[in-house]
Amino acid sequence: MKAFNRRDLFMSLAGVCAATLGRGTRAGGGGGIPPAPVARVAVVKDTYFGETVSDPYRWMENDKDPQWLPFLKGQDAHARAVLAAIPGRQQLLTRIQQLSGDAASTRLARRVGARLFFEQRPVAADNYKLFVRQSGTDRVLIDPTVLGSRGGHVSLDWWAPSPDGSHVVYGLSKDGSEDSVLHVLEVDTGHDLPERIANTEAANPQWLDDGSGFFYNQLTGAVDTPERYLDSQARFHRLGSDPSGDPILMKRGRYPQVTYERIQLPVIRTFFGSEHALLTLADVRTEFRVLIAPVAEVVTNRARWVPVADFADEITDVEIDGGALWLLANRGHPRGRILKAPVSSPAVANASEVVPEGKVVIEGLQRAKDGLYLDMMDGGVSGLRRLDRAGRVSEIALPFEGTLHALSCEPRAAGALFAFTGWLTPGDIWSVDAAGRVTVTGLTPKPPIDVGAYQAQRAFATARDGTQIPYTLIHRKGLKRDGRTPAWISAYGSYGISAYTPTFAGRTLALVDAGFIVGYANVRGGGEYGRDWHKAGQLANKPNTWRDLIDVCEELCREQYTSPSRLAIGGRSAGGITVGRALTERPELFAAVIDGVGWSNPLRYVAEQNGYGEEPEWGAISAEAGYRALKSIDSYQHVRDGVAYPAVLLTTGVTDPRVGPFHVAKMTARLQAASRSGKPILLRVDFDAGHGLGSTRTQQDLEAADTYAFLLWQTGVPGYQPS
Repeated sequence: MKAFNRRDLFMSLAGVCAATLGRGTRAGGGGGIPPAPVARVAVVKDTYFGETVSDPYRWMENDKDPQWLPFLKGQDAHARAVLAAIPGRQQLLTRIQQLSGDAASTRLARRVGARLFFEQRPVAADNYKLFVRQSGTDRVLIDPTVLGSRGGHVSLDWWAPSPDGSHVVYGLSKDGSEDSVLHVLEVDTGHDLPERIANTEAANPQWLDDGSGFFYNQLTGAVDTPERYLDSQARFHRLGSDPSGDPILMKRGRYPQVTYERIQLPVIRTFFGSEHALLTLADVRTEFRVLIAPVAEVVTNRARWVPVADFADEITDVEIDGGALWLLANRGHPRGRILKAPVSSPAVANASEVVPEGKVVIEGLQRAKDGLYLDMMDGGVSGLRRLDRAGRVSEIALPFEGTLHALSCEPRAAGALFAFTGWLTPGDIWSVDAAGRVTVTGLTPKPPIDVGAYQAQRAFATARDGTQIPYTLIHRKGLKRDGRTPAWISAYGSYGISAYTPTFAGRTLALVDAGFIVGYANVRGGGEYGRDWHKAGQLANKPNTWRDLIDVCEELCREQYTSPSRLAIGGRSAGGITVGRALTERPELFAAVIDGVGWSNPLRYVAEQNGYGEEPEWGAISAEAGYRALKSIDSYQHVRDGVAYPAVLLTTGVTDPRVGPFHVAKMTARLQAASRSGKPILLRVDFDAGHGLGSTRTQQDLEAADTYAFLLWQTGVPGYQPS
């Protein structure tokens, strides 16, 4: 709920290897392509609530096993040689590199006084950098590209400027690991202060108003162990001091009156101009617990935390504005409503409703001088509203149907900044002023990409229980619906995240140019229609997620957009559950499946660095209901011997902190042993990448080229079929 470059060796094999590949066969073993290693079988049996489960590849959970790295390297060598030998792949890569290189990307922009900070990957750049604009001049503050070591790279994970803009606290990690080390930059000089703080993934730093220091969260568990994200602690750092002496302000067991679970992260949040801070206790759930205390007491480690809201209140966002506490509350109101309570009596029970629940989901709120800006969501399409101090809500007209994210407000200034993009509209940073006028900032250069030949259409499929599932198809204009067009449909559906909403097609246009329909299904489990939509694809209801994807795909076949021999599905991370179970439940419906860094064996989350934190979403194996839910979503356990499975490309990164590489490795081995179709089951591994969040543009381009070439090969597109 958290891409790649080892291509040169295998690119030289393309001419030699092409003749060894055929569309319906398992490639490898001859013509210079190294065979995929056969995984050792060592069955381990577990008994849960009277039911025995067999696991033939348990040994892969131990990354110190002497056969683990050879297995990964052998699978990767086989996969890359097979993929490099697909005709047309090099031309595809060239087009992808052009599309991604021409398009700059700006993730986030924040105004602080006269300074504008923004994180951008410039045109042709390989990584995101942090810039500051002042007096019309842009200056690079942090460039991870120059910090990389030979054979690896460094990524900028997060950053936060001080209230006066004089300092920036930021996190760097190596090789996509997200294992951040905290740094503090002096903006005027461009130099770092001497302090370094390790184990600061998800640090969420929160500055004091005077900029003299900040609160942050620090992990305490060892890397690559199931304890990694358990029992983290909230601390305070004063600029210029030794971080080893940073006081621990909250950890589990410290205060008898504040009890919480090991999986919950304590974060102390500040609000400029307020004398109070909030303590939020959060895990993988969208909602969190909230407590309040005076900042002066918190910073001196004398806080008496007063409860505001519990998990049951389903608070998903919060702001303090003067003497008022604003809460985005979802309990009994699944699309969200805004409550207001006095800071002097801040309990939810004392709050009054200011904005009632409506037909559109309220996803978040941000405080500006002219009111609160509300981030809205309607089935995958974003909206924006403003709530003024008198309680009036006004709609802010957006220029097109798109996705709004990274909403940013300055409490001392009117208006807001936000990133905004559409399927066929490149992203940029937009601004809204006190009059509600929305204008593009031009911070992101417009790419020279002609989108006139493409079309994006939104429609709804009827799920088996009658629910309407939104989906989007992107294709070239003049599409002929005769069932012969190949299609790739991706889905996610977890954590209440509104995934696969309008985002500029970018490099995927290379696949569309090659004749594909590229589609996205907004299946249940996400947040496109609020908390009910999430809960309908959570825990015991999770089967709705992959069955929604199946139902969308079946409708596309009925409507003759495509057909099973031309149809592929894809998903990443938690989307691995969606595509993995669609694969195992309906293997005959698909020609190919892409499983990127995907959860494949959630029954074994107990061996996973990120595992215990997932219990609220998937279920706890210590309870029978949790075990049943976990087994139902475990695609590895649902693979059956002798089934004709479609072609599958699985990917992983060895530094992945969110989904351990053993998930897709075990799934690969199981499919290779079980499938009788003869179609390729490939495992592509990056040894200098993780979950993909810190991957470079080069890494992402190479993964895209391999993915698209695989899809074109397996769906029979001319020009990508080996002779």
